[in-house]
Amino acid sequence: MLRQVDLPPKVLRTDAIQSFVTQETVLLTLRCSDGLEGTGYAYTIGTGGSSVIALLKDHLIPRLLGRDPVAIEAIWKDLFFHTHATAVGAITSLALACVDTALWDWRARSQGLPLWRLLGGAQARVPLYTTEGGWLHLSPQELVEQTLQAKAQGFKGAKIKIGRPHVSEDVARLSAVREAVGPAFELMTDANQGLRRAEAVRRAHAFDGLNLAWIEEPLPAEDVSGHRQLRERTPIPVAVGESLYHPMQFREYLEQGACSIVQPDVARIGGITPWIKTAHLAETFDLPVCPHFLMELHVSLCAAVPNATWVEYIPQLDDITHTRMQVEDGHALAPSDPGLGIGWDWQAIAARQSVFLEFKT
Repeated sequence: MLRQVDLPPKVLRTDAIQSFVTQETVLLTLRCSDGLEGTGYAYTIGTGGSSVIALLKDHLIPRLLGRDPVAIEAIWKDLFFHTHATAVGAITSLALACVDTALWDWRARSQGLPLWRLLGGAQARVPLYTTEGGWLHLSPQELVEQTLQAKAQGFKGAKIKIGRPHVSEDVARLSAVREAVGPAFELMTDANQGLRRAEAVRRAHAFDGLNLAWIEEPLPAEDVSGHRQLRERTPIPVAVGESLYHPMQFREYLEQGACSIVQPDVARIGGITPWIKTAHLAETFDLPVCPHFLMELHVSLCAAVPNATWVEYIPQLDDITHTRMQVEDGHALAPSDPGLGIGWDWQAIAARQSVFLEFKT
């Protein structure tokens, strides 16, 4: 079964290049011959959902019928090469992710294991930072108030968007928050690919003394050498990954020493299979993994690997799930239920879905 559910954000979300309009959530449920089902999903931030649906309906799902669900690696590679003319790119990766996460959900359920234990079980809890505030349109005072509230709630850090028209504005916003929360609370920054090379260096130097955890996507994701140059010219860790769509794109960053932190997004990289490969690749370079968005699934992936150091708190599935990610002492706790650990509310999904398609063998 193939569905699409559109979820508006709870708050206004703006960054240096865009506003988050709606989360087009594409859900794929596979029913296997053993009677068990697996559900996977991916998302967009407002455009492309119908294209993901079409790619799945017309090209990928027909190739799944009658396949052995155990052969996850073989299926991923077959589907990737079947769509080779449209890869590597966001639409193809999002469609692949729907299939791959559904298959891993089925496998974990069939073995009666939570996904994170099936994939390695490296750690049962992971530190949590919030991105449910910090948006670019907020005033310095609003940022201070929201970040102090996050600290009081137990979060270990918070992300602040950067990319205001003048560097002085970013400095004023970050300085106000740093002064309010003190030196031990982590502040992450995110430019959302909105800066040019020279301006990225300028702003990084202007942020000296603010003790930032990282500067995220300072440049367009395609500019690997620009990220390398920035990393060489600032002590602030450089984070990339949410706009990369294949492990080999991460390999290029790692080989060139162009980042300090990798942030694979399980939907945008094409699913759990390539996400795990990327996390282990980063481990061989002694780099941490701090994935982008999708906290309900990333908590399990972060718990599976030893080098995941943060889960990003930004809930978006509350309206269509029965369960919530468990949080304790500023840490995300790995779920205990078999499978992905996401309790879908099928009644709520049926009431909201804009697409519903069923396929039969």
